[in-house]
Amino acid sequence: MRPSILFPLFAETRTLPGVGPKIAKLIGRAAGTRLLDLIFHLPSGIIDRSYRPKLIAAEEGRILTAEVNVLDHIAPRDRRQPYKVRCSDDTAMIELVFFHAHADYLSKQLPIGQKRVISGRAERFNGNLQMPHPDFIVTLEEAATLPQQEAIYRLSEGLPSKSMLKAARAAVEKVPDMPEWLDPAFKKARGWTSFLEAMEAAHNPSSEEELARHSPARMRLAYDELLANQLALVLIRNAMRGIKGRSISGTGELRAKAIAALPFKMTDTQKQALSEIGADMEAPTRMLRLLQGDVGAGKTIVAFLALLSVVEAGMQGALMAPTEILARQHMASLEALARAAGIRMALLTGRERAARDAVLRDLADGKIDILVGTHAIFQEDVAFRDLGLAVVDEQHRFGVHQRMTLQGKGHRPVDVLVMTATPIPRTLALTAYGDMDVSRLTGRPPGRKPVETRLISAERVDEVVEHLRRAIAKGARAYWVCPLVEESELVDLTAAEDRAKALREMLGPAVGLVHGRMKGPERDAEMAKLKRGETKVLVATTVIEVGVDVPEATIMVVEHAERFGLAQLHQLRGRVGRGEAKSSCLLVYSPPLGETAKERLKTLRETDDGFVIAERDLELRGAGELLGTRQSGLPEFRMADLTAHAELLAAARDDAKLILSKDPELKSPRGEALRVLLYLFERDEAVRYLRTG
Repeated sequence: MRPSILFPLFAETRTLPGVGPKIAKLIGRAAGTRLLDLIFHLPSGIIDRSYRPKLIAAEEGRILTAEVNVLDHIAPRDRRQPYKVRCSDDTAMIELVFFHAHADYLSKQLPIGQKRVISGRAERFNGNLQMPHPDFIVTLEEAATLPQQEAIYRLSEGLPSKSMLKAARAAVEKVPDMPEWLDPAFKKARGWTSFLEAMEAAHNPSSEEELARHSPARMRLAYDELLANQLALVLIRNAMRGIKGRSISGTGELRAKAIAALPFKMTDTQKQALSEIGADMEAPTRMLRLLQGDVGAGKTIVAFLALLSVVEAGMQGALMAPTEILARQHMASLEALARAAGIRMALLTGRERAARDAVLRDLADGKIDILVGTHAIFQEDVAFRDLGLAVVDEQHRFGVHQRMTLQGKGHRPVDVLVMTATPIPRTLALTAYGDMDVSRLTGRPPGRKPVETRLISAERVDEVVEHLRRAIAKGARAYWVCPLVEESELVDLTAAEDRAKALREMLGPAVGLVHGRMKGPERDAEMAKLKRGETKVLVATTVIEVGVDVPEATIMVVEHAERFGLAQLHQLRGRVGRGEAKSSCLLVYSPPLGETAKERLKTLRETDDGFVIAERDLELRGAGELLGTRQSGLPEFRMADLTAHAELLAAARDDAKLILSKDPELKSPRGEALRVLLYLFERDEAVRYLRTG
């Protein structure tokens, strides 16, 4: 149960004074619908009202606060013209300008012959000093209440900044004085205040320094959020490890046969990863390991050899991929090794309807050793005789919840190995996969050649087409990736269709097209044509980003490369350079390039190390955008910034481990306070582990 001290923060914003249904809806779009969302929606800027010169010395463009005499009102003859109120101090005049004004309201606000204090942005028009729509008009008595500094928040369209400011202040007033969950010595060493004081300071900055991510108030709040995240992950991990697994150790016989059939020698990092996985599987607790490796680093071979250990021990294995194309590709690439080892593999996707019943029967009887497939593997009617290890490819498409569902598939505890070809920066790996152990495959895999990367301005796209024409004549094959125009499949599709049509006119009919709206079989058929050489150039949206393997393709053209993230461009580049021939990646960009886009493309030219690229991408774009938070299972942070607060993340990690080693049930006074923290940051799932404990 959520602690009662937090009840006020989970109330709707419409319960705040002055927030009606319309404003509540607009606040909802900008920040969220609850008071909790409002307090986590920290200011993004500050207005300083301390600039108070005489009017004659007022600088254009600055926020000006001045005491003035109201001289006269000039109503417009035409309603489209502004209403003006002329004022002065003892040095110069200023015109207050109002569009769509209500004269009676303004005459009450600014009575002729009286003094008022005004505050707003100063402008000059036809040489005259003006202030359009002042932010404040107050009497001399009220002037003392005028804020010297005022927080600015990110708004949604139509939401007045005053309404947002007022609502945020009212929400912060509802924050209770919480029990302290931080270690007193750590808090003192950092010079931090309580959560409540930090929240008040963050929402009432008096300078740009106080807005900065490294200000004490913001650091404290970021740490609280990171600590909740790490505590939740360690709790989940401890619970997983607490579930008794079974010790799985193979004879090594089948693995030796498969290794002998490999066309290359395994790399040192592959051997290292395999020994880490082997040690986990032999341990009496359940394995949950992440295998990270760049595109083509040889993750699938490592996973397959781990699956063979399970088969040697008399159990079954499963390999799950996020798409049908990938599942089929895994099947095709591993069949020869499965034959060499003398084991039986089968494929199960949404498409194998005819053979499905036979596969399910053989699986339940234990006649199938390794099942390859999509999510279809985890439908209720799919029953293994004895599942020992489940391997999940492209883990960032699945969140923590799917990891748990997966483990419930065997009659007894199932070991889980997840793989990703998206190199994940260490800080992100900690926040998203802190419940897992991590193995990394580094360096270029054997037989993979470096890909030459070139930047080409869109103005020279005809030269790119000419280059393709010459290469195709010599037997080359190519991808042409069209941009993500916006979050709209339709617009992306139009761009890809137009490009395919233009290329057919210039290069002939051997130009194919694949996009996200195609059904799996159609897409596979198009990919197969490229592999067979019937298609010479395949135009695609980003559906080809993950896992597609056509060694004969040697040219990758990415149109509007500036619109893609670094990690994504790196993934696309990894689609070529898989065969014997020299490969190139042409990044076509539309000038002028912004600074971030320049940095991104420069990094790509300088390195092909996915881990270096991932760290750089995190710096340039921030965590949320990096893997596309919505689809990545990544936690969204409201107050912590993984690039700015990386050292806090490491401290939170250590803190969480230490706390739970001393107080695994969080029963001590600090433990009780930490339960409040978990509920505050909505890590309720982790608290359930404490209860089931």
